[in-house]
Amino acid sequence: MRDLPVVFWLLGVAVVSLVHPFIPAPRWLMIHLLVLGAAGHSILVWSRYFADTLVRLPATPRRAQSQRLLLFNAGVLLVAIGVPGSLWWLVVVGALGIAVAVGWHVGTLIRGLRTGFASRFSSTIWFYIAAGALLLVGVTLGTWLAADPGEPLHTRLQLAHVAVNLLGWIGLTVLGTTVTLGPTMLRTRIVEGAEKHSRQALPVLLGGIALVVAAVWADVVVLVPAGLLLYAAGVALVAWPLGRTAWRKPPVSFPSWSLAAGMVWLVGLLLVLVAQVAWDVSHSGSWLEVGRTFEQYIPYLAAGFVAQVLLGALSYLIPVVLGGGPAAVRATNRDLDAGGALRVSLTNLGLLVCVLPVPSLVRVVASALVLAALAAFVPILLRAIRLRRGAPADARETTPRPHGQTTGLAVVGLALVMTAVAFGGSLDPASLGGPPKSAADGVIATGHTTTVTVEAKDMRFTPARIEVPVGDRLVIRVENTDRTDVHDLVLETGHDTGRLAPGESAVLDVGVVGRNLDGWCSVVGHKQMGMVLAIEAVGSPVAATGPGTPPVADDPGTDAHGTGHDMTMGEPADGTVIPDPVLPPPEPGRVHRHTFTVTEQGMEVAPGITQEMWTYNGSAPGPTLHGRVGDTFVIRLVNEGGLGHSIDFHAGQRAPDKVMVTIPPGESLTYRFTATRAGIWMYHCSSMPMSAHIANGLFGAVVIDPPDLPAADKSYVLVQSEHYYGAEGQPVDMDKLLAEEPDAVVFNGYVNAYDHAPLQVKVGERVRIWLLDAGPNRPLSFHVVGGQFDRTWLEGDWLLGSAEAPSRTGGSQALALAVAQGGFVEMVFDEPGRYPLVNHVMIDAERGAHGVIEVTR
Repeated sequence: MRDLPVVFWLLGVAVVSLVHPFIPAPRWLMIHLLVLGAAGHSILVWSRYFADTLVRLPATPRRAQSQRLLLFNAGVLLVAIGVPGSLWWLVVVGALGIAVAVGWHVGTLIRGLRTGFASRFSSTIWFYIAAGALLLVGVTLGTWLAADPGEPLHTRLQLAHVAVNLLGWIGLTVLGTTVTLGPTMLRTRIVEGAEKHSRQALPVLLGGIALVVAAVWADVVVLVPAGLLLYAAGVALVAWPLGRTAWRKPPVSFPSWSLAAGMVWLVGLLLVLVAQVAWDVSHSGSWLEVGRTFEQYIPYLAAGFVAQVLLGALSYLIPVVLGGGPAAVRATNRDLDAGGALRVSLTNLGLLVCVLPVPSLVRVVASALVLAALAAFVPILLRAIRLRRGAPADARETTPRPHGQTTGLAVVGLALVMTAVAFGGSLDPASLGGPPKSAADGVIATGHTTTVTVEAKDMRFTPARIEVPVGDRLVIRVENTDRTDVHDLVLETGHDTGRLAPGESAVLDVGVVGRNLDGWCSVVGHKQMGMVLAIEAVGSPVAATGPGTPPVADDPGTDAHGTGHDMTMGEPADGTVIPDPVLPPPEPGRVHRHTFTVTEQGMEVAPGITQEMWTYNGSAPGPTLHGRVGDTFVIRLVNEGGLGHSIDFHAGQRAPDKVMVTIPPGESLTYRFTATRAGIWMYHCSSMPMSAHIANGLFGAVVIDPPDLPAADKSYVLVQSEHYYGAEGQPVDMDKLLAEEPDAVVFNGYVNAYDHAPLQVKVGERVRIWLLDAGPNRPLSFHVVGGQFDRTWLEGDWLLGSAEAPSRTGGSQALALAVAQGGFVEMVFDEPGRYPLVNHVMIDAERGAHGVIEVTR
């Protein structure tokens, strides 16, 4: 039970990272498998080992320790299943197991201090005791978080959870251990005063954590940066003697390199957190802003600090504990040091690339290198153990690697990271931009520079007009002061700031200006909402004496789809899945938890036409939710796109400024609502321009059954929407959208979807079709050719027939829906055949709002 669970937890992290698009809460899962699973197990094992060594206790009974480890790992497994699966009772059971195991562990440490011998490093044991006590608090907070308490309490609790678990349970354990482990790894003496610094640091570190928790408890956000700063001061007290030791005896192997790199990431990210959180507090005073900053840097703390310290420590400690004599230990150390310089350089340079504002595909490729470098520990460890068992140590012991080989491996790591950056950029060359064109227009430079600051906020540039003397060099500093939206500034010359997250800024050096220029925000829909910038060259131009600047050709652009392309007659491409129109059954229970992940991805939307669609959980429309009156829905919205997105559920009554807020890329929020009335309710992204976000796929349906709804043999859901095609692989064409000129009108996101996959019904079956018009612009008049409706239900009430029975003599030929309205129709077919279902606004049926009901005996 000592080392094997760590291998399984690390393998779990690797597997989740590879399949993360297909599982719920992958980010949460990766962090907790690493921090709670792998690191937590190692802390229980090795803190007890160090405690026994430092105070010279008798060996810990193996049976009792194995029982603690089994209880702890079982608890972590239950939590890892319960949180993504929204099984709160399982989380409670798992958390209880973790708490009992850690409490038991802390109790043995306290007894050891009382019965062991006095030691100059007894303070290390107090670090372990404090860390364990904090984990008990962290487990309680985590269990509370799993119940989704709603915003802003969720964000506040999450901050406290991170503080006590990551900075407390992990941070205190690492800082207490490195006082002795660091010099031991370097094979040198501990510098004078290291233990004194350690004793002084513990109350400072605890004070910093306590201040963050107090800020959460008292709802005083200004105390958060103060608490982080105090914690950073405690880290400095411990790190200072470690730095002196490393200066005197530099690291020369993977364990010491990895430990040193992990400590550098801890110190560096703490300083960044202090600065960023202080900025958040001073500019917004919002818990949500502070929470987003924490969420941004937690993965880097996990990978840069926790993972590297863990792997470095294990690489050093496992050979020591395996024993077998000095020769065996040296041989196993060398086996675990395989490719050490390469692994360390890949991990740290790759993480550095990920932290920087690089294109998303570059970040993906760099993160893959980091994962490979960290995951390499598992096969290297298994190989070392196999070699240890299979060959005598003397036969495997060799001379140390030459310095040149180590340097060469580090250079190879640098080259691989640079190659990854180039490869990622080549996959998305548009994100790298090209050389901008000159704005000089043949004028002579004056030698003067005009510098202007432009703010991007609320779909406007301020100022929106800039005057520049002809011949001046123009420098524009663009600041995104919006709280939620991503913006950029693109000039007609090709100058581009790149996407700026809230709070970010960039400088555009336009060069010499000799003519008027136009600029705009290139985020979809922002230009049409008014985010334009006019640059006016004022004064008399002075002609250049040379040949001048050649005229700039207009960008020819790219033709969009829709002209001369008969998309209604083709067949879907191989692998295209027509959306399933069957209404899913009502969810069991009264509280329904879901994670909606926003992505921006290419999808076939009509035969031969691929567009970049914005999706909830990879589909447009998003998932259909089905419940009953009185059910509560808890939706965790995660934005993995490149723009700000949001969600608005019509099925619940909530204050828009609380939950319908735009969240930047990489962030998340929890949206809780109770369905108090029946209907088929629309949900959609409410970020501006809303028409673009809906037209590009961010919408879906929530079906809440009326209490007296009779059973039907077949129930289907059709959601009508419109397509406004941009260029191949691009998002919505805003000019077509503003002109209300759709290329297609569709059911469930695909042109003529149910011509290709007809709805299947048998003669005599009662068929119910739920209908929602998501728009954003076109109405729906739903009709089934050759059929008649004997029940219709619109916006919460019966139009024809009743819950008791269909209409006996009356009938309906169409159900008319305006945008965002919904209802259902019912019918029974008397004879087999193919019955077209259409929007009877016939131009829209011909645009793709068409399908077939196939009736058989």
